[in-house]
Amino acid sequence: MLISGKNSVAESLNSTQKVDRVVCSRSINAQLINNFKQICKKKNIDFLVMDQKEFKAKYPESHQGVVAYMQDYIYSSLEELLAQENPFLVLLDHIEDPHNLGAIIRVAECAGVTGIIIPKHRSVQVNDTVLKVSAGAASHVKICCVNNLHDAIDKIKSNNIFVYACDMSGQRMYDVNLEGNVAVIVGGEGKGVSDLSLKKADAIISIPMFGKINSLNASVSTGIVLYEIIRQKMGI
Repeated sequence: MLISGKNSVAESLNSTQKVDRVVCSRSINAQLINNFKQICKKKNIDFLVMDQKEFKAKYPESHQGVVAYMQDYIYSSLEELLAQENPFLVLLDHIEDPHNLGAIIRVAECAGVTGIIIPKHRSVQVNDTVLKVSAGAASHVKICCVNNLHDAIDKIKSNNIFVYACDMSGQRMYDVNLEGNVAVIVGGEGKGVSDLSLKKADAIISIPMFGKINSLNASVSTGIVLYEIIRQKMGI
């Protein structure tokens, strides 16, 4: 898997993910090149510096002069997520756009989410695009890939974590107590949260809409809900 960008590469080098090689263009800051070189030397990772023209020819999509070759993303187990103190989880009900997944990972990490759960089938997996869009956030939040999202919901509930599904049919999130250990289900593009996920959730919450359009991008919705949870937890 090829990832690019200064932040994404730097965060990957500082994570538990396995990086095989880092390649830099001579056009970037010499101190930055040296920093990458030292980290790679310490971690026994191949390091290479290319002339700018050669780098651009080989990596035309990389605009920041640094790329890294990383092995396939290593997912956490659901048990790992549930074993964490004060779990704060996000379940993604079949997100198919890698840009949406990357953006959700980024906002979730910023909001202090302790784990993200995605289904194995009919859902985008963590790939190079997701890692790039997450801007390094994927290196700091645990992501779990499960065979069956509904079984995961049952297991989460059995661990005394209250599960909220986000849907326009629900109660306004401002009128619901969102404190404590919580998990939030966010629906995929177009179809939203599935009927079975809605049934399995402890409660359904909605974001009030005041314009003429009655839906938001999945990553935007996620951010709004997560920060309402934070606001309530902080007593603001």
